Amino acid sequence: MSAVFGGIHEECGVFAIYSDKTIDAAMQTYIGLYALQHRGQESCGIVVNDRGVFSYHKDLGLVHEVFDKDTLAGLGQGNIAVGHVRYSTTGNSNRSNAQPLVVRHIKGPMAIAHNGNLVNARELREEYELKGAIFHSTNDTEVISYAITEQRLVCPSIEKAVENALGRLRGAFSIVVMSPKKLIAARDPFGFRPLSLGKLGDAYVVASETCAFDSIGAEFIRDLLPGELIVIDENGVRSVKTHCGKEKSSMCVFEYVYFARPDSIIEGASVHRARLRAGEFLWQEHPVEADVVIGVPDSGLDAALGLSRESGIPYGVGFIKNRYVGRTFIQPNQADRTNSVKIKLNVVKDTVEGKRVILVDDSIVRGTTSKRIVNLIREAGAKEIHMRISCPPFKNPCYFGTDIDSRENLIACKMSVEEIAKEIGADTLGYLSVEGVRQIAGKEAGCGFCDACFTGNYPCPVPKEMPKDKFEFKIKK
Repeated sequence: MSAVFGGIHEECGVFAIYSDKTIDAAMQTYIGLYALQHRGQESCGIVVNDRGVFSYHKDLGLVHEVFDKDTLAGLGQGNIAVGHVRYSTTGNSNRSNAQPLVVRHIKGPMAIAHNGNLVNARELREEYELKGAIFHSTNDTEVISYAITEQRLVCPSIEKAVENALGRLRGAFSIVVMSPKKLIAARDPFGFRPLSLGKLGDAYVVASETCAFDSIGAEFIRDLLPGELIVIDENGVRSVKTHCGKEKSSMCVFEYVYFARPDSIIEGASVHRARLRAGEFLWQEHPVEADVVIGVPDSGLDAALGLSRESGIPYGVGFIKNRYVGRTFIQPNQADRTNSVKIKLNVVKDTVEGKRVILVDDSIVRGTTSKRIVNLIREAGAKEIHMRISCPPFKNPCYFGTDIDSRENLIACKMSVEEIAKEIGADTLGYLSVEGVRQIAGKEAGCGFCDACFTGNYPCPVPKEMPKDKFEFKIKK
């Protein structure tokens, strides 16, 4: 389901920079977060380290809403900074859950930002609470901070503390940790979420996606290995591989389908090229006679182009997206929610009127949005509508940082493909196969994939359930 309608979301993007010299770390981080805005639109924050003195600002809102010229100037100059954009797949949307988190303990301050979702966060939190820990948020990141702090009190260095703490965490986590003198970054042993290392002059940069490097003019060096921890300080970059090779590589395949920006390179593979391949495979698996191919902005466009090239059917601009409709657009009732589709997206009537249309989108979750989109094209005079989806049907919840949280909300768990087509008003419907989606990244991808949301084959044990508000407890009557 296209992002223009608030489709599937992924939890967070991280950015960090280290320099031996004092630089405008806040501005560089701000620009980097702007490039990662697609990974989280609920809140954001930046912490700047000026030789051991931490200054920070975070709040609900988009990057340009939370930070202005005066706010960035107030963070001052520094030599290290970490930043974060958040979408809450767990924990409520409030200021206390905004990241990065700043922790102050007897060994000094620490700032941490996290992308992913722990499957054992609840157990760890209860353990720390029984030891007297007091939590101020309802996200996994604070649990990780306690795990690191607990180790820091007995370990000789912050990197050793992080290394030990990572052994207690289960699930998806790509994290950046800042101490007064060091920047540390790490990925979970499965490599669920991306994390890359780059360089800007003499400074080192870490980010969830390579598009953030491009935005500040940094050079991409490499992806962190699953389970790898890197330490960046005055001596350069050191790698700790204690946790590497313990699990089968399981990058979330939906990074290539939807989450990542098309101009990013993940695990050696171009996201744009992967989406073109998805469209090519869609045509090979579900050919149909048609006059024009159109895509739903934004993540359906590349797959539509790939399908068009493979089939020889002309590609057309089917929708105009209103880029001035923000995430806070008010929808007070069902009638207005329906009308909001037309406000956010309008059909180019000349492209579809009287034609057999192949409509390409990245996914179908509940089916309600797809139904509205199909109806818009039908009203614009399309003769036939053949919907093609660049991933398999969602049939299982995700426990690793994607907000697919319940089978009861997934239309593919209730209906057959033919029934879904009828429900959304399409003449035909075709999903990319599991075999197809596993191949879209191509031979250049140096990783394995997690496709549990399609297959139910989870790379590690998962809880029976993981509600969005897993740390929220209401008083019983």
